[in-house]
Amino acid sequence: MAAALLTRAEELGARVARRIRAEVTYYVSEDHVSFAELTASCRRNCELVLQQLAGGHSGDMTPAQETGRERARQGAPLAELLHAYRVGSEVLWAEIAAEARIAEGITTDTVMSLAAWWVNGGLAASASDAYREEASELVLQRERERSAMVEALFSGLLTDRTTLWDAADVLGLPTGGPYVVVAAEVPAPGREALPGIEASLLAEQLRSAWRLLPDLQVGVVAVQRPGAEDAVLRVLERALAARVGVSPPYPVLRETPRALRLARLALTGVRGRTKGIARFDDSPAALLVAAAPDEAGRIARAVFEGVLGLPAGERDRLLETLECWFAAAGSAADAARLLYCHRNTVRYRLHRLEELTGRSLRDPRAVADLAVALHALRLAPAG
Repeated sequence: MAAALLTRAEELGARVARRIRAEVTYYVSEDHVSFAELTASCRRNCELVLQQLAGGHSGDMTPAQETGRERARQGAPLAELLHAYRVGSEVLWAEIAAEARIAEGITTDTVMSLAAWWVNGGLAASASDAYREEASELVLQRERERSAMVEALFSGLLTDRTTLWDAADVLGLPTGGPYVVVAAEVPAPGREALPGIEASLLAEQLRSAWRLLPDLQVGVVAVQRPGAEDAVLRVLERALAARVGVSPPYPVLRETPRALRLARLALTGVRGRTKGIARFDDSPAALLVAAAPDEAGRIARAVFEGVLGLPAGERDRLLETLECWFAAAGSAADAARLLYCHRNTVRYRLHRLEELTGRSLRDPRAVADLAVALHALRLAPAG
């Protein structure tokens, strides 16, 4: 019976191909697979099954495996591939059943059991396994490419405009900003500080690309839509289990290395805490301090010499009060609310700072000195 059907393999392959083209969405047009290619594949599969039935031995599953790998490379959904095999099995089973009815000494039950094993269990399973193996390898390959591209982006190796566009395409980022860089301290080398962060951001329609360094997990996040920066912070707060620094927004990917440096500097704002988020202050004073860290250290020591010599508790209270006073735009009452203390306590501490630094908070030039020195102090190494 199988030998008789083999003489009609070309006709059967064409019939299977037409059914698949009519019933399986992925194969409806020529966009993904040409009808000639589909017909040839169906003919090979029909021949394979019939040869196995005729010979009574296991055959070479290479054609099905090649089909599975090719569909994985094309990005075809696995469900569509398996649907095509089900359609093909229906056509072939119908032909086998018709032959069985007129053949002598062959029962329909026996033939259908054989056909089900070879067509549905053999070919489909082989194609499916090959598809999954190829898809897994493609995912690993894409991850390797993405990892290399992110590393090149952070290291400044990508400077040409076309190359940057290519990088954005590989990383799934828009070609234009703004972007922010996020730097999170890892709990140990090789361990992520923010597991699943890319998926969490994508759930908020925020595209990003990440790289794991020995000391940091760093990422570029596109923040084009209104409110995107706040959304990034909300996602980070939900995932927070580490110290995190966030750079100011920047317009082009070429500036990513600089943004990474600013995100690293922002981490100093959560020094001494087990976890927390700090955004780099993108005020002119902060940017100037970041551009000249050595000089900034000298400024901090010069301005706060009297404060730095105090016992740690008193020193930290005075500096925290000054921070809150700046955050409150010079309002002692608002600073007191931030500090959960009386406004007279704030005034007393500010007066103490004036005495120790020799600078009056009523003098704009002195206030500028204190602002720059305070920024510099944030960036100073521990101790």
